[in-house]
Amino acid sequence: MPVKTSISNIRFHFQTTTSYPGQRQQLKAFLHSIFKKEGVTMHSLTYIFCSDDYLLNINRQFLQHNYYTDIISFNLGQRNGPVEGEIYISLDRVKDNARQLHQTYQQELHRVIFHGALHLCGYKDKSVKDIALMRKMEDHYLQRYARLNK
Repeated sequence: MPVKTSISNIRFHFQTTTSYPGQRQQLKAFLHSIFKKEGVTMHSLTYIFCSDDYLLNINRQFLQHNYYTDIISFNLGQRNGPVEGEIYISLDRVKDNARQLHQTYQQELHRVIFHGALHLCGYKDKSVKDIALMRKMEDHYLQRYARLNK
């Protein structure tokens, strides 16, 4: 039986006192469209917005990495089954990255949000070639999303 997905299958959870600075329903619909366009079935997707320290603990515990990162994505679904994703985003890293890259906070936040979805769609970012493709796809979806918000 096919898995029915909707924007209600996408949730935002905030570990910090900050909130998402935009239209949540519009973003959820757009995220749903990314999975559809990429040909990946998504059952559920949860974004957890957190602090550097919170994400560092996850990085240490689950990936055995002892460094700050802006995002960690987990697919908790069955192999070759619909995506059941959890995406952890450090808002501290997003703020620092936006400042260093001379981007707005909202633009950098959307880049990282889309980056996590793309990971769950199968995109990687370990090799130079993979990073280039990931950036191209991030830019593609950022441009599409910006056009929707004009």
